[in-house]
Amino acid sequence: MRDLIKLSCETCGKDNYTTDKNKRTMPEKFHIKKFCSKCRSHQPHKEGKISKG
Repeated sequence: MRDLIKLSCETCGKDNYTTDKNKRTMPEKFHIKKFCSKCRSHQPHKEGKISKG
């Protein structure tokens, strides 16, 4: 039931983090403010899919 997701920076587009989430309890897209090493500051990150193949 838990799916792997990647978190990418909304400013530069770099994929910085990977995590998992329960789609049953959180059906909407995930947004969180995290540190981006390319921007060198805290930026909003959004959820993206990880390809399986």
